[in-house]
Amino acid sequence: MVEEILLNPNIAYLLLVGGALLAILALLNPGTGLLELAALFLLILAGYSVYNLPVNYWALLLILLGVISFLVALRRSRRQVYLAASIAALVAGSIFLFDDQGWQPAVNPVLALVVSAAVVGFLWLIAQKWLEAEQIRPAHDLGALIGAIGEAKSSIHAEGSVQVAGELWSAQSAQPIPEGARVRVVGREGFFLLVEQI
Repeated sequence: MVEEILLNPNIAYLLLVGGALLAILALLNPGTGLLELAALFLLILAGYSVYNLPVNYWALLLILLGVISFLVALRRSRRQVYLAASIAALVAGSIFLFDDQGWQPAVNPVLALVVSAAVVGFLWLIAQKWLEAEQIRPAHDLGALIGAIGEAKSSIHAEGSVQVAGELWSAQSAQPIPEGARVRVVGREGFFLLVEQI
């Protein structure tokens, strides 16, 4: 019974797509372990299906070209052309991934179209947000701390801590500064603020 389900080309296709999608999400959000386990489970089931079903290697190549086209779409100016080519290649490759005596599609074409378009659209949104986040400059300008006024949160004799701009920083001073004293930032060395007592 379970073997019949796993050897259904439509189920095998869904397991393969689901496993790949969860693996991508696990790479983007590492550490939880749940996505990794779910991806591994689905990919093992999909691997069993793919191993026992005849595969069209030209369709596998077409899927690979669709993935490459998707990656190119992320970096090129004429994104819609590459994205459309990616969806077309993924749908066509998915429909004929499993060999069903010649040119008969083993995977339901409607299923392949809906799943491929949904997955590509979802990954497109994630990739766009990732690229936007990659291009954002850090909002925290450490150079702006020079001249800021703060408070010594511990006594500073060579080293201590200060509260500046709402954050707790490690600080250094050439002169001893008592806890609670007002300080001014006069410089920065890495993540240490150089301060003096006001």
